[in-house]
Amino acid sequence: MGLFGDRKKEKISVDPKSEEIYSKIETYYHYSEGTLRFIKHPFRTLFEKPINILYVSVPAGLLFFIVGLTMALQNGGPGALLTNSFIDDVAVFTTVIIVGPLAVTDLLEGRRITSIEIALPNFFRDLAGMHESGMTLPGAIHLVSQAEYGALTRHIRQLDQRISWNFAFIDAIRQLGKEIPIPLVERSVDLVARASDAGGDIVEVLRAAGKDSAEYVIMKTDRKNNMFIYVIIILASFAVFLFVVMILVSSFLKTMADLGAETGASGQAGFNLGGFDLALYIRVFSHAGMFQGFFSGLVAGVMGEGRVTAGLKYSVLMLLIAWVTFRFMV
Repeated sequence: MGLFGDRKKEKISVDPKSEEIYSKIETYYHYSEGTLRFIKHPFRTLFEKPINILYVSVPAGLLFFIVGLTMALQNGGPGALLTNSFIDDVAVFTTVIIVGPLAVTDLLEGRRITSIEIALPNFFRDLAGMHESGMTLPGAIHLVSQAEYGALTRHIRQLDQRISWNFAFIDAIRQLGKEIPIPLVERSVDLVARASDAGGDIVEVLRAAGKDSAEYVIMKTDRKNNMFIYVIIILASFAVFLFVVMILVSSFLKTMADLGAETGASGQAGFNLGGFDLALYIRVFSHAGMFQGFFSGLVAGVMGEGRVTAGLKYSVLMLLIAWVTFRFMV
């Protein structure tokens, strides 16, 4: 049953124009959520949240993996999965195809959130100052909306538009909090709305909200700066691991492989290294390096920014570095 289904059954209006308006509103309602929303606005829906990009990247990655796996089986049979490094390449690029877009969208979303959090205290302070100088609250919001507040600018102009449509300030500011699902914005907007609803001094409320949000931004920035050294340690430890493996392979494992080939050819009794498989050892080390790089990146994201998804950019970077190292340099 549609949003206006009861009204149609009761035949409240038989005007064709009204029926057309109801039909358009009902269609808009159905296309504003769920799968139909994705059909109508695919790109907007994909980039609303970073996680939404997985609707595209996961099928693309699985398709790439199936094609690569099929090629490996056709060329070498089931045994190629254990002996051929081609399947490793397929697995690496499948991971990059699936995780890479999420890492990029999460990075962009993180920058957008940071821009909003930095601009929010300035918005509250500017609004309080203009209202205190004698301007009406709608006039102050309209004037503030002409300034530049980074990613927050678009939402401030929408707030000004609602005020111009005679929305109550409390309703308009609460709608702003719903549009920006960021903890700092939701908390600040709720503070302003509750204080305004209780009849408090709006200027003092705006100043308090600005001070609180500014302190939050300072604390978050200090935490990020203090934890950045641990991100550097994780990246450095990964680089050291790759360096040690390269030295081990070039100076020890290759020597062992050459010695094994010589003893196997001469047929000497005693200590025989004729079965030493250098390629197998290199492949094992490559798997270890790629696993370490990927999961170390996730740890770096948690320690540096407090989110696992924030570490995906490090994971993809270190995974590719490990793959290039073992594919072309070892």
